Amino acid sequence: MDISWLTARPIAHRGLHDAAAGVIENTLGAAARAVAKGYNIEVDLLLSADEDIVVFHDDTLDRLTTATGRVDRRTMAELRAIPIVGTEDRIPSLDDLLALVDGHVGLCLELKSEFPRRPDDRLVRRVAERLAHYRGPVVTKSFDPDVVEAANRIMPQIAHGIVADSATNLDYYARFTRIERFALRHLLHAPRTRPKFGSYCVRDLPAPGPWVARRIFGLPVISWTVKNEEMRRRVLAHADQIVFEGFDPDTTGG
Repeated sequence: MDISWLTARPIAHRGLHDAAAGVIENTLGAAARAVAKGYNIEVDLLLSADEDIVVFHDDTLDRLTTATGRVDRRTMAELRAIPIVGTEDRIPSLDDLLALVDGHVGLCLELKSEFPRRPDDRLVRRVAERLAHYRGPVVTKSFDPDVVEAANRIMPQIAHGIVADSATNLDYYARFTRIERFALRHLLHAPRTRPKFGSYCVRDLPAPGPWVARRIFGLPVISWTVKNEEMRRRVLAHADQIVFEGFDPDTTGG
């Protein structure tokens, strides 16, 4: 499978959003701006209560919408009725996003999970159903090795990658043992997950796991989230492409 497009152009983190201009992350407006600039797009996917696929990052609605509570407690119809704060936008579904992008740029779909809870492949199966007839360039990725393993099994025709960082932030990784954090940091699950690319935190590069992935196994590595040109220049010594926000790579050189 050819994923050369993944590193050919910068990847707009949650779309080409700009809150100051009223364009909020993971909305169709942010996706449309990325398409207009020819940037590939990374978005986050969750399940609604009725198992539709929601383009949204947070587990809860509180930060970005006029509502509160968990996303997965609302149906897709209920979610569509909730305004994004300060805009006329609504929360899109994956179907909405696919229809808008329609293959014009590449899509990098991050499948969210609450690992290390019991593996749950419902989101993977729903995404597979939606992508079965999509002909545009698309990959998926996840922090969760079990999700990547399931994606390889359920969607073998699509490339799937692993998202990782140093696993030192105990606000997030407190649920994991020290050995589990070590394995995640160094991508030691790779013989099981067989990722086709890596997505590694810009703050934590260079790192042994991504180095081995690139230099020994020839896998592309993208890095998140790059927020200025200086970060871009530094990280491209250790990665093949950037996932960016807050600046326009086409207008800042490099």
